[in-house]
Amino acid sequence: MQMIYLTGDRPLGLAAGDFNNDTRLDIVVSNAGNNTIGVFLGYGNGSFASQKTYSTGAYPSTLAVNDFNNDTRPDIVVTNYYDDTVGVLLRYDRGAMKNEITFTSSTGAHLRSVAVFDFNDDSILDIAVANYGTNNLGVILGYENGTFGTEIMFSTGLKSHPCSIAINDFNKDGQVDIAVVNRGTKSLSTFLGKGNGTFESQVNYSTSFDFVPLAVGVGDFNSDGHSEIVVAYDDTDNLDVFVIYDTGDFSPRTTYSTDHWPTSIAFGDFNNDTRLDMVVTMEYYKNVAVYLGYGNGSFSNQMTYLVANGPSSVAVGDFNNDARSDIVVANYLENTVSVLLGYGNGSFARQKTFSVGFKPSSVAIGDFNNDSRLDIVVANFDSKSISLLLGYGNGSFASQTKYSTGSRSFSVVVGDFNNDSRLDIVVANFDSKSISLLLGYGNGSFARQVKYSTGTAPIFVAVGDVNNDSRLDIIVTNRDDNTTSVLLGYGNGSFANQTIYSTGNSPLYVAVGDLNNDTQLDIVTTAMDNDYLVIQNGCERVSWVIKMLTKENIDSLEQFFQHNNIREINEIESIAAHLNISHYYVRTWFRYRFFEGLARRHRRRYMPLIAA
Repeated sequence: MQMIYLTGDRPLGLAAGDFNNDTRLDIVVSNAGNNTIGVFLGYGNGSFASQKTYSTGAYPSTLAVNDFNNDTRPDIVVTNYYDDTVGVLLRYDRGAMKNEITFTSSTGAHLRSVAVFDFNDDSILDIAVANYGTNNLGVILGYENGTFGTEIMFSTGLKSHPCSIAINDFNKDGQVDIAVVNRGTKSLSTFLGKGNGTFESQVNYSTSFDFVPLAVGVGDFNSDGHSEIVVAYDDTDNLDVFVIYDTGDFSPRTTYSTDHWPTSIAFGDFNNDTRLDMVVTMEYYKNVAVYLGYGNGSFSNQMTYLVANGPSSVAVGDFNNDARSDIVVANYLENTVSVLLGYGNGSFARQKTFSVGFKPSSVAIGDFNNDSRLDIVVANFDSKSISLLLGYGNGSFASQTKYSTGSRSFSVVVGDFNNDSRLDIVVANFDSKSISLLLGYGNGSFARQVKYSTGTAPIFVAVGDVNNDSRLDIIVTNRDDNTTSVLLGYGNGSFANQTIYSTGNSPLYVAVGDLNNDTQLDIVTTAMDNDYLVIQNGCERVSWVIKMLTKENIDSLEQFFQHNNIREINEIESIAAHLNISHYYVRTWFRYRFFEGLARRHRRRYMPLIAA
């Protein structure tokens, strides 16, 4: 039976962490409708206390949780869409959060996504944001006291509109990279990290699809120690799977049929065969589809499970402590989250629903009150808040605790931004050109949000250490200005001002990883209006090397094939990405803007990156 938790208006972003140090995961939700985030302290049995809300900037969207001020307490970062700011809320006591510290992005940035990682290897977390309105990626380096520097911006391309970001080491060089989805150019951009808070110029990848990319996820589906990327598109019934080269290049996709409008992807081992499986939300069919992995990069036909109306985001975790993977879904049109408990054989029980805020668009999980029980955090788009549902450890949750973000909360992520071993939350504020950071107290409560400026319309946020300083940074896609924002963390819960990187038009989702095996994290984004992906390689300075693969240079692939003696598709190995927080960690995203494909269609050929 579902359990419903009340959130604020328009819950958008969602993240999880142990905010009150009870070893039980709590949830933070961005309530976009009432400019708050909501923290739900988990009881460790699958249930949560009512949300406690914290004010943020205008229209908080995406969230992330980490320790930004090195006090071993999880803090929260949130993007405030209408304020064009990033907010950081430091945790100070038993789950309570301090007032939001705001970091301003460029006017019209409209932050869509935020991620946290240590991008400059100073052991202090930084922030990256997607500046949707200003078409760039912003990086804000953090300081040890929980404050942040000026945003460094990296262009994502004209009218690219970056909307979401993700972090990983895509090229296996030991440096974290950033991936950005560009809604405006229908492309994905990667920024390869240099380990010092700077990145190579973006690399764009063409998709050749007419559909808008919606969601992207990364995992090792064929158990070869390499990662693949899964992409969901708008208005099409297919999923694409792409293989990543150790250089950060990608192979052609494998397509899997879904129902109409897949909106979000998450990964876990649902049948305990040590092979990665995936779950996809289907917006119009009120269900989720489960694909069991065969361990060779391929998947079974879908099995569908009923959820509530408008499923927009999905995450995976063990909510009842039975060592079996469960599923949580944010239902955008019914203001609830659905929890489906797994049987450990690839099947799931009927949903239990819990109330959250209005229009929940993003969900994340974590132990926010340190009770060793997973909690849920939801970003509420219309409520301008986040909702936290503390888990009881039995598959049920306490009523939501709501934290205001003051902006439309688009996405939420979780991380320890102040190194206090307490999970924090970052929210992308879609309508305020900012992200909001809420530092966790470890008891299921959070400090007031601190905002950091991003680009215009920040839509998706990711977290990673892009400058190799052992501090989490945040990466955000900015839809309206075609950029990605990177906010480098200081490790004390604060961040440097954003660095902006250009992406393709209307960037959406972002991912981070080492694409070229240089131990530096790179960034990949997709752009809605362009037929290419953007990959930004990490460098020794806060700058990026941009690579593009477009329709115009597709013929040059033949030279690559001949030079590398590539003849068969099965010669490409797929690599596993780090799933952040835990192996159950899943990046989630807003109902209309999700992951972009990593390579354009090119029959029976690989899709390596060619510098444009």
